[in-house]
Amino acid sequence: MKSESNIIVVIKRLPLYPIFFVFFMPMLAAQPASFNKLLATPSMEGASLSFSLVDANNGEVKFTHNEHLALVPASVLKLVTSATALEILGGDHIFATSLYYSGRLDKNSGMLDGDIIISGGGDPTLGSERFTEHYGDQLDKWATSIKESGIRSINGRVVADDGYFDYDPVPGEWLWEDIGNYYGAGVYGLSIFDNTYKIHFKTSYEGSVPVMTSISREGSGIELENRLTAKGSVDLGYIFAAPYSSSGWISGTIPANRTDFVLKGAITDPPLLAARMLEERLEAININVANGATTARISGKFDSGHYMSINETVSPPLKDIIYVLNRESINLYAETLVKEMAKYRGLEGTRTNGIKVIENYLAEKEIWNDNTRLIDGSGLSPQNKISALALTSLLVKMKGSHSGEEFVRSLPSPGEEGTIKNIFLDQIFRDNLRIKSGSMDGVRSFAGYFTAISGKELAFAIIVNNFSGPSSQLISAIEEVIKECILNY
Repeated sequence: MKSESNIIVVIKRLPLYPIFFVFFMPMLAAQPASFNKLLATPSMEGASLSFSLVDANNGEVKFTHNEHLALVPASVLKLVTSATALEILGGDHIFATSLYYSGRLDKNSGMLDGDIIISGGGDPTLGSERFTEHYGDQLDKWATSIKESGIRSINGRVVADDGYFDYDPVPGEWLWEDIGNYYGAGVYGLSIFDNTYKIHFKTSYEGSVPVMTSISREGSGIELENRLTAKGSVDLGYIFAAPYSSSGWISGTIPANRTDFVLKGAITDPPLLAARMLEERLEAININVANGATTARISGKFDSGHYMSINETVSPPLKDIIYVLNRESINLYAETLVKEMAKYRGLEGTRTNGIKVIENYLAEKEIWNDNTRLIDGSGLSPQNKISALALTSLLVKMKGSHSGEEFVRSLPSPGEEGTIKNIFLDQIFRDNLRIKSGSMDGVRSFAGYFTAISGKELAFAIIVNNFSGPSSQLISAIEEVIKECILNY
């Protein structure tokens, strides 16, 4: 650090404008001392970093480093998707799933000469364990409402009308090892149970083959070859199964010496599963269904003009869905919102159309730039690119927007349930920080808001790509930077 006398010598040699620049720039962009320590950690050798710290209310820059550098954001990208969805769809937006019958119902005999139709409306939370209080046992409710409508037998099928969105459940840019697993669950016109099922294993000694003890009902219908090995204490098991497929395999390693270890997979055809499970519920209450369950994708579209309504199920409001989305970082919910925004704008419900809607919104708010590249809405693709400055610009816009309170509320505080439960545990973070995290191989990112000791509200974003070594070392260094910012800005 220069002494006061050295600064005076420099001032005497410079004209007025450079004097202002030299004297005042350090105050405008003071670098936290811990930032140099972050850059010097062994994990950062060969890594790229983008950092932005601004006033959350007016966007005034406090400190930046490579703020325009667009990097892979991982799940921090969900901030873009959830913010845009709140602004475009509104916090009270809901999804609706309708139950109909087609054909002719004989009121005397209860014979339906037609089909039962589950018409999907894109609801990503239908039947989710996270919203049990909202839905209850949805299949039981549907079966009961069918019986109460006077239907006693069905000379037809249970059909899932899954044409609300397109039939491309997952982006082509996702990694193959992600797609069959729960976090790679696809988006369908009719989703159910978070499009997720569970496989239970019993493992023994190192190098042994884990025994598959059971698979949840949601995963029935798919045949999986077991290529797993029991090893160590870390879950490195992956399910490989494409959407709409009926077979696949499981490979990698799962922890040894476990009496019950669970892998979670992505249901390969949720609409067909929903139709089959409703058929089973109807048979269980003695309503015979003549033909096997199917979907509109398999059997073709149906004329909605000939439907008779039985029941309608509405989702929780969007603000509640986004609350869970950002706290638990659920890719399915984010990807569904991308397609829903396209539908809301009168476009076909495709990922490509939804991404264009988001890009147009960012451009309108002067957040978008040529360095940004959006492939999906969840951040699962390693081809996404965005800068820390773009993220803080979004955070500033949301802070003053009509949906700002709902957006900020969706970001967890450290120590709460969710993705940052076990990091940023210093008391100073618990009292002041609202943050979204992102991670994938070689990527760690954080963005959110904090209130400094001075009382100023600040927005920040940090993205690190291609780091090496344990992530714990990197995260500790990032925690020190944010802590210093809370104390000094």
